[in-house]
Amino acid sequence: MLASLAVRRYCLGPMLLSLTIRDVVLIDRLDLAFPPHLSVLTGETGAGKSILLDALGLALGFRAESGMVRRGAPQAQVAAAFDLSPEHPARMILADQGIEAEDSLVLRRIINVDGRSRGFVNDQPASIGLLRRLGETLVEIQGQFEQHGLLDPATHRGLLDAFAAKPDVVAAVRGGWLAWRDARDRLRSAEARLAEARAEEDYLRHTLAELDAAAPQPGEEAVLAEKRARLMHVGQVAEATETAIQEISGDRGALRALANAARVLERVRDKAGQRLDAGIAALERALIEAEECAALLDASTVQDDAGSDRIDQIEERLFSLRALARKHHVSIDALADIQRDTAEKLTAIELGDGSLKKLATEERRCWTVFAGACRELSTIRAAAAQRLDLAIQAELPPLKLERARFMTQLVALDDDSWGVDGSESVSFLVATNPGSAPGALGKIASGGELSRFLLALKLVLARLTSVPTLVFDEVDSGIGGAVAAAVGERLQRLGRQLQVLVVTHSPQVAARGENHWRVAKEIRGDVTVTTVEPLMPDQRQEEIARMLSGAEITSEARAAADRLLASAVAKPVV
Repeated sequence: MLASLAVRRYCLGPMLLSLTIRDVVLIDRLDLAFPPHLSVLTGETGAGKSILLDALGLALGFRAESGMVRRGAPQAQVAAAFDLSPEHPARMILADQGIEAEDSLVLRRIINVDGRSRGFVNDQPASIGLLRRLGETLVEIQGQFEQHGLLDPATHRGLLDAFAAKPDVVAAVRGGWLAWRDARDRLRSAEARLAEARAEEDYLRHTLAELDAAAPQPGEEAVLAEKRARLMHVGQVAEATETAIQEISGDRGALRALANAARVLERVRDKAGQRLDAGIAALERALIEAEECAALLDASTVQDDAGSDRIDQIEERLFSLRALARKHHVSIDALADIQRDTAEKLTAIELGDGSLKKLATEERRCWTVFAGACRELSTIRAAAAQRLDLAIQAELPPLKLERARFMTQLVALDDDSWGVDGSESVSFLVATNPGSAPGALGKIASGGELSRFLLALKLVLARLTSVPTLVFDEVDSGIGGAVAAAVGERLQRLGRQLQVLVVTHSPQVAARGENHWRVAKEIRGDVTVTTVEPLMPDQRQEEIARMLSGAEITSEARAAADRLLASAVAKPVV
């Protein structure tokens, strides 16, 4: 059987498309394609129906054992393919793992004979934990494996809120809590900063006074270092300057020589025509430049007369700034930042009480808004819990659970425990007998009762689940007749909203399936294998008749099978 595109789109949501099994226990090679709605698997006890669920569980990340590998095979392999809707939670898990999501999702598991296994998601290697996380969003198997979903109390509050259908109030509680938490954190942070500042207030005041007195300026160290280096050599510079002045303007200096040369040439200028004019002009320029040079050098000696006093001042300033920088473990240029930060801390101390009052007022306002939203949500939850209890209670009597009682328990939390989900915890409880105390569903109900409780819960909450495929393993255990018929009717109803797979020994349940497989054992040579055969209408009649009468199929059994099949078709599904 191949799942066509038309079949995929006929289903209202994502679903299990196919299951491929290789060398798992008694199954050598099996390829199953799953249509939407209710599908049933029947067969004699021991035929291997549970092996199919075991194999599916392997693909979903459940525990693997070496005994799962078919004798003589080197390894077992299982692959489950799912149609994945755009909004399904599995897409977010894939994105977190850096795996590109496609329209279909394939979970594959390979198990070696030593029990070790490998996982793959869309043919990319993946941890078994990732397979399990994805599997929990895609399939719920009731009756075989560790339970999640409805049996996990952590899901009950969200399911009740979804049943109440007031997402705006739920969002208001979440937003109110986040706003209050932010306001509280800001207040606590400000209180901590203020307490820290007050504890070191005396030190801060001393530090600020010291820095204010020093008045450090950014870039000052480089300026002082340059001046100090220059003044340290002022004597050598002065001596060189004086020598240069003597060479230029002394009795035998350059000025006298240039002037003498100019006079000599001036005497013979008329006799030389114009040949000496350029040279004389150059001498005149040289005299002017030499005189200016001498004046500049003379002025520089006057500026450096106080050099010894200035270097003492510069060194004192530089060394005091360096000592202050070492004290604060920063550079001299960063001292101004320390000065500013210290002043701000002291200002914060002075203004701290006023700031804290504003933050405290805002924190109280946010809590008031949050608490109001919590009260509104609590009222909505209480009303929704009553409706939910009545709806589920109405489903119990036909399921032979008429003496059982279902209740949604709301427990108010201490203020310190209020959070993003509101101010109470939510738990689904059951009491299976009159007078008995209610308890957790998974701990109170027996195996058969548990499956029927879960069926009732799933039927009422079907529209709220994000898990598109439900598997019930022998939900009809220990019942028959009218009760089995009621179970079948409810499974058929549930199949209109979700994809449902049921392993059953009940002909009343089997008749309700829109799709029917028969699981059987077959001996091939000296090897026993499990086979799965899709049944046509006439084959369904024969299989249901077998379920009614046993090994010898009578005409009365066939007639009863016809009536069951006709009844399943005739009764409308609501």
